[in-house]
Amino acid sequence: MNKYLITGFSGFVSQHFLDFLEKNQKKCEVLGLDINKPKFDISRYSNIRCSFAELNLLNSEEVKNVLTSFKPDYILHLASYSSVAFSWQQPVTAFVNNLNIFLNLVDQVRLLKLNCRILSVGSSEEYGAIHKDKLPLTEDMEVDPLSPYAVARVSQEQLSKIYCTGYNLDIVMTRSFNHIGPGQLEKFAIPSFVKKLLDIKKTGNKFIAVGNIDIVRDFVDVRDVVRAYFLLLKNGQKGQIYNICSGKGYTLKEILVKLMWQLNLSIALQTDPQLVRPSDNDIIVGSNEKIKKAIGWQPTITIDDSLSDIINYWAAK
Repeated sequence: MNKYLITGFSGFVSQHFLDFLEKNQKKCEVLGLDINKPKFDISRYSNIRCSFAELNLLNSEEVKNVLTSFKPDYILHLASYSSVAFSWQQPVTAFVNNLNIFLNLVDQVRLLKLNCRILSVGSSEEYGAIHKDKLPLTEDMEVDPLSPYAVARVSQEQLSKIYCTGYNLDIVMTRSFNHIGPGQLEKFAIPSFVKKLLDIKKTGNKFIAVGNIDIVRDFVDVRDVVRAYFLLLKNGQKGQIYNICSGKGYTLKEILVKLMWQLNLSIALQTDPQLVRPSDNDIIVGSNEKIKKAIGWQPTITIDDSLSDIINYWAAK
């Protein structure tokens, strides 16, 4: 029975990863680590023997003890401050946390000589500002991070390469593009839009406050993302980086129009300067050719189906 260690266990992506394992009847043992207790029931799975430990990955001794006792076959490293906006508000906290929790984890794997595969989750934000003539983004392009969050992700990726080549750790890396789906926190753009629009349905307001909605993003459903993570843990090539993306770009304004159409709303959009970041990539659209050729993955859930499921999730809340 395979053993999975999942950091950032109480978050949005982890629960969908567990749902994937359960749905596909992957008999396994999972240990989740997080500084916050999960709000979902970890006993509801029939194919997964699931447990949780409340732990701060900045504490090397606690990380060592968990790895020593659990001895995972696979580590899915999801833990991070994942909001670009938060990294602008608290740059030191975001950078130090995101980099050091990863470093603590991989270094303990090294010191304990554990035979396990690690998936290091990175971000499309690493690419920085790329002219539209050079799109789609491919893994062999140079990175040029434009936010504290993105700098930390690039640093994590560089450390991953060093631990692969210098210490022979088995690490696979991703550059995951904007993933969306039911359960994502409202601090992110699309669930924030949905929640505001649902409130407008109740209150009858005629406008919604937004930031820069002309930026273009490549959105991929979280349920497709976790399937990619599983396949990469199983079949990805050690030391390689893989884009996880749809290959299609939408402006946030286009997303808002789609949401308003689904909700039968017609309202004005009003820019709030406080929602505009100091620096932002104008357009991020990736190529998924590498991961498609390597492990046969490609997204299956359309943007409209994702948005519908997000609306249903927040309507039920």
